[in-house]
Amino acid sequence: MTGLANVFRYGGQALCAAAACVVVAACDSSGEPDSVAPPAPPTSPAPPTGPVTVSDVVTTSEASRFLSQATFGPSSVDVGRLETVGLSAWLQAEFSKPQESFLQQILLAEASGVDVGSDELSEAFWTRAILSDDQLRQRVGYALSQLFVVSYEDVQIERRPVLMANYMDIMSAGAFGNFRQTLENVTYSPAMAIYLTYLQNQKADEERQVVPDENYAREVMQLFTIGLLELQPNGEPRLDGAGQPIETYDNTDVTELAKVFTGLSWGGRDRFFGNPDTLESEYLPLEMYDDQHSPEPKTFLGTTIPANTDGATSIDIALDALFDHPNTAPFVSRQLIQRLVTSNPSPAYVLRVATAFEEGSFAMPNGQVAGGGQRGDMRAVIAAILLDPEARDPAMMSDPFFGKIREPVLRLTHWARAFGVSEIDVDAARVFRDTTGPDRLGQQAYRSPSVFNFYRPGFVSPGSESADQGLVAPELQITTASSVTGYANFMERVVTGNASDTAFLPDYADELSLANDPAALVDHLDEILTYGSLDAATRERVIQAVSSITSDNGGFTRDERRVQAAVWFMMTSSDYIIAR
Repeated sequence: MTGLANVFRYGGQALCAAAACVVVAACDSSGEPDSVAPPAPPTSPAPPTGPVTVSDVVTTSEASRFLSQATFGPSSVDVGRLETVGLSAWLQAEFSKPQESFLQQILLAEASGVDVGSDELSEAFWTRAILSDDQLRQRVGYALSQLFVVSYEDVQIERRPVLMANYMDIMSAGAFGNFRQTLENVTYSPAMAIYLTYLQNQKADEERQVVPDENYAREVMQLFTIGLLELQPNGEPRLDGAGQPIETYDNTDVTELAKVFTGLSWGGRDRFFGNPDTLESEYLPLEMYDDQHSPEPKTFLGTTIPANTDGATSIDIALDALFDHPNTAPFVSRQLIQRLVTSNPSPAYVLRVATAFEEGSFAMPNGQVAGGGQRGDMRAVIAAILLDPEARDPAMMSDPFFGKIREPVLRLTHWARAFGVSEIDVDAARVFRDTTGPDRLGQQAYRSPSVFNFYRPGFVSPGSESADQGLVAPELQITTASSVTGYANFMERVVTGNASDTAFLPDYADELSLANDPAALVDHLDEILTYGSLDAATRERVIQAVSSITSDNGGFTRDERRVQAAVWFMMTSSDYIIAR
């Protein structure tokens, strides 16, 4: 390691080694998702013993923990506000906020004559994640983007940033919308149509040897709605008479459903073939051209669409069938729990959230109801996830089955929000243009290597202790020896402000005021980064390491070096990287 690891040698190696030991021990060397075999069913943790009442009133540490799950990271202002208003009122206020648009930012850049590309998409995401007041919507939209994956690693999408920005807005809108509407918006999105190759998908023609593209038909079932195996309402697999899991669909279902997604092309035009004539076509919903839509009857998942049904009606019927499928509520609910709270939710937790999905409403601690009572209302789903006893019970923080690896993107945004970053400019801070490399974060929003996201929800790390316990650990799929070292070195540049002279710069004023008292400094960081859960041994090592810094060096004062070291040690510790 470089930088802080050398400047602050005392204590640093032990802390980094501890973090690396925890997260690397269970890595898969390939990092490649399995696109065929279903994930092994995990051994689910036990739910909290006895009834747990979720209170609206939270302490500072509890507020920090809640906001770590519900936002891109708590700031001191966020924590104070949540302590004042309580959980229910905070959620209600978030649900009422206007949506901040990625598309608008990109269109303004286009109108100004800027040569817009992937850099502007990166900047738009970091700006929303770090500076937006619309935090819950943006965080849940990001979670949805890891379910409905579209990536501008695809060169056809990268060169059309307006198209991608519109898709990012679809995800944000879906955070508080209805899941059925989001499914429709995704289906008619030109970004998804390019990514999963059904743009200008034609009906079968034996003479020209044309068959409908099956890509979207397969993934809309496998990844977006019902999954590979039939589920009970609590997310556990259904078993046949021989005790074996039951597959949800077969190849005939894929072939038949593929006929539904024929006839779609760019919107705002009068012809099926060719590229868009205007910028608007890149963000308008796709249009159906019935002369290119398959006229045959289509039978899949027990649903039959009669012959000669028009294309738009065929899609409505198909999406209704997927949305109403008994698998959809538990399949989607479990993955959203994984993205926000814990990798291995108990069946009872999944059932409670799936019930909120089905009913479209959820009673919050203050007696008011989240959601309007329609199946798939995401306000009910998100409230159910974040206010569940398993999410809020402080005792769960000591449960070895509970929690998740904090994904790298969320570590960076948490740091930025906690320490007052106020300027986002990827031209000034070029390292933030693309953080997917293992020498950086190993991840960047909306830049997944495939439709299977950066990691699979059912990833089980071979040869690990978590695998022996039957636990999944999705984020470990992108955790390797090189990525752990790369993250530590990357965060050294970020924490010390060496990633840029003008952007992504922290404000450590509060921390500098505590630099003379290393114990108080570490306790302060524990409160805002690990919500009071820092292990006693880790705390003592960080205090000793910070106390050992007694002089100015490298252009920084002693106090600046102490603060930088403390922040870096905390953010590379296993206590921080494992979020409970």
